[in-house]
Amino acid sequence: MTYDKNPFPSGDADRHALWEMLVRRDIDAFICQDWSMVEDDFVASSFFGMHAHFLSNADAWRLQFPRLEIYRDEWLRQAKETAATKFAEPLREALFRVTNMRDIDVDGDRAVLHKKFDGSVAKADGSVDRLKWQTLYFCTKSGGRWKIAGFVGYMPHPLGS
Repeated sequence: MTYDKNPFPSGDADRHALWEMLVRRDIDAFICQDWSMVEDDFVASSFFGMHAHFLSNADAWRLQFPRLEIYRDEWLRQAKETAATKFAEPLREALFRVTNMRDIDVDGDRAVLHKKFDGSVAKADGSVDRLKWQTLYFCTKSGGRWKIAGFVGYMPHPLGS
């Protein structure tokens, strides 16, 4: 099995496109530290993101990304930090291995996507990066193209743990 195979057939056009946007393109852009690869994937004028801080108590979640520029800067910071890390395995393959986005609810021009990270990436020094969180993305279809309107991210996985 190919590690980066889209689980949704092209006949399931919406889910296929959403997976391509929020898994394949996001991973590739992140590894390249290239925001321009994903910047058109957002509804920039009304985007916002919540940060759950890996806590199961929703009262502790915060509107940490009230504007896309703030999220972009954090995304780029994390991408740069990741790029500076030496891994003992191919990072792209590892990120696909630990990423699961099979739960996608589509209703007309709206979608809610459940993206989960669950696994470890081996580092060159013998330690591991443990990825164990999830994000809910809220997407809208505009002009025939799916875009990210907002998210609640960095929630524990499983929730309540």
